[in-house]
Amino acid sequence: MAAEKKKIAMYSNEFFATCAIGGVASCGLTHLLVTPLDVVKCNMQANPKEFTGTFQGFGKIYSKAGLRGLYVGWGPTLAGYSVQGAFKFGLYEYFKYKYAGAFSPETAHTYRDLIYLSASASAEFFADIGLAAFEATKVRIQTTLDPVTLRPTFAPGMMTGMPKIVAQEGVGALYKGVGPLWMRQIPYTMMKFFGFERAVELIYSQIKTPKSELNKLQQLGVSFAGGYAAGVFCAAVSHPADSIVSVLNKDKSATISGIIKERGWVNLFTKGLPPRIVMIGTLTGLQWLIYDTFKTVAGLPTTGGKSAPAPASVSVAKDAKKLAH
Repeated sequence: MAAEKKKIAMYSNEFFATCAIGGVASCGLTHLLVTPLDVVKCNMQANPKEFTGTFQGFGKIYSKAGLRGLYVGWGPTLAGYSVQGAFKFGLYEYFKYKYAGAFSPETAHTYRDLIYLSASASAEFFADIGLAAFEATKVRIQTTLDPVTLRPTFAPGMMTGMPKIVAQEGVGALYKGVGPLWMRQIPYTMMKFFGFERAVELIYSQIKTPKSELNKLQQLGVSFAGGYAAGVFCAAVSHPADSIVSVLNKDKSATISGIIKERGWVNLFTKGLPPRIVMIGTLTGLQWLIYDTFKTVAGLPTTGGKSAPAPASVSVAKDAKKLAH
């Protein structure tokens, strides 16, 4: 008889490691999937005269460079967002658990919004440090296209592009965009996790059947719907900083104040926003679907809803500590 599979204790080190691995699959695969949207979006931001619209951008790249041209920069995209996903999801679960422990069982649920927002902001701070070098390489490759062939002129991929940036401009150039990344990603992630938790809570409140009585497929459907809803708001909140990141990583002489002065806030909010809404909505919905699917396969509950074990009470956290030791 086969040995029974060991159950992962909630809030143990194994639990947080499992969540981090789920984050790798969640963010790495989804960002790789929407690379074509990212290529068009970045060029609309960095090269607005040549790329005037979403469909025009797709058509222009595909007609000259084919499908391969739409997947320029896929290497640093996959690597960078896999690293970011591990920190983003793994540390979110960790900080959510830790911050919940700062409240009494009576007040933890009342202050759950503060817990969601502070935990996601803390996690993203570290996630962006992991992402920065890959993001700088990705944007440089995607936005330095030959005007005739629309193939990258700076470097063909990550393995040559990243060393070239270091050789020409120093290691610091890889982290030049970390400040704007924080500007873009921290508000984005706060909305992503807070919006998801609240959207899922709302969806479950409208379903008469308790979450614990729904099957895994139904719960995963709620995860996708909640993620997509959160993603739409994420895109709008983080878009100006995303535009600044694209220009900074293309032009080594650019500054944040110079970009704002040249482009204006209206263009920073609107240029490239439609493809970003589609991209981020799809990304966020799929990320939560993949993440929660991975968790269920590992024997863990899906995220959010009234039956979510954290941050509902400190007593749960104390029980988890006993299991973890």
